[in-house]
Amino acid sequence: MTYASLNVIDFHVHFPIRHTTGIGGSSREPHPILSAYARERSERMRDEWGFAPAEPVADTPEEIDDALERWVAEVERYGLRMVNFVSGRENDLLAGLVARHPEIFVGLAHHRLAPGAAEELKRAVDELGLRGYKLLGPMTDYAFEDPRLRSVWEFCAERSLPVLIHFGFLGRGGGVVQHPRMSPLSLFEVARDFPEIPFVIPHFGAGYWQELLALCWSLPNIYIDTSGSNQWMKWMPYPLTLESLFAKAYETIGPERIVFGSDSSYFPRGFSVRYLQDQLRACYSLNFKDEDIRAIFGGNAAKLLGLEVS
Repeated sequence: MTYASLNVIDFHVHFPIRHTTGIGGSSREPHPILSAYARERSERMRDEWGFAPAEPVADTPEEIDDALERWVAEVERYGLRMVNFVSGRENDLLAGLVARHPEIFVGLAHHRLAPGAAEELKRAVDELGLRGYKLLGPMTDYAFEDPRLRSVWEFCAERSLPVLIHFGFLGRGGGVVQHPRMSPLSLFEVARDFPEIPFVIPHFGAGYWQELLALCWSLPNIYIDTSGSNQWMKWMPYPLTLESLFAKAYETIGPERIVFGSDSSYFPRGFSVRYLQDQLRACYSLNFKDEDIRAIFGGNAAKLLGLEVS
């Protein structure tokens, strides 16, 4: 099934490549018990969603080229308008990949947030052509409001660059559930001081739904990215559904600040059309207007990324 008539832009895709680095956190190998637990939960998720086991991610230049062409085929197969890769080992490599197919691919810088990060971000945007910045809150060593990071936010504000920051649960079995920057509210001070920056929070907050709604209510520059399976809903102490997430987001911020993402990455799954179908079904069941659906599933991403999309 093709979705060409919707001009779908997937705001949140990971290029399937080994050794993606630079976004913070420890490289320490997990304990074998935790590794086994993570594998068990991954297998359970594959069974639940009907996904085939993941192939090894690309590593050699030949494998990387093959993965890129397979993603080109995914875009054509599903009639997507564009795909935004939010990670891909390092900035130079990802920029080179998206530059080979600029009509369908864009990408975000994804280096570590630390003193000196502004210089690399400026290079990634001005020289490499990347369109924003991707971070993981629970793997960031510095408080967002640390004065040593202020030049990062000043540059993002000057360019109105979208900044995608993952908050909430990170990983699967043995994943991160406690960290000073676990909650979207840890961004409040910077987001308030730099309202020119559109901050995009993926996965409906990944377990921090109430906190994300509070941030959205307080500030006009907070966007919600819908990406992934959103299985975190099962681990909340109150019932949630995709319909209730979309309904409350729409009620709080309207359709202009909701952005579709799939969190796709590896093969043979490729583009996770199941997530797109489920999210569209939720929006149609809520009787969203056609123009709102087009905004959520493509138009808003185009504006954030500075794309001219008909």
